[in-house]
Amino acid sequence: MDKRLLVVIVVIVLLAVAGGGYVLVKNQQSSSSNTDTMSTMNTQTNNSSNSSGNESAVATDKVTIANFAFSPANITVKKGTTVTWTNSDSTAHTVTESDGKAGPDSSALDPGSTYTFTFKDAGTFQYHCSIHPSMTGTVVVTE
Repeated sequence: MDKRLLVVIVVIVLLAVAGGGYVLVKNQQSSSSNTDTMSTMNTQTNNSSNSSGNESAVATDKVTIANFAFSPANITVKKGTTVTWTNSDSTAHTVTESDGKAGPDSSALDPGSTYTFTFKDAGTFQYHCSIHPSMTGTVVVTE
């Protein structure tokens, strides 16, 4: 393995363990440059927080569960959209509504499992992992 790539991997793991809010990026190019990987990581990190420390919402219908976090943690979808959560972590997690609304409510998702939920109403839906309550996310549903 290229020593530079190994250094990048070690740095990413250390940042993830330190809980610095970094999002791991799976690099799909086997011999990509370390600059591209670090640039992607820095871009995601810089774009993930606004001045109040909250991640801005991303327009997507896919959420990855990895490194004990939902990524992206805050998404925006249109009413009627089905959102898919994929557990790419090494342990089980849930997707459980937090605010008493008719939101997602999965059973424990083993590693590699997915869960889908269709948002039929507009509004803001907060959720968490019932196994690891510090893991939180928000889905903003627009008309």
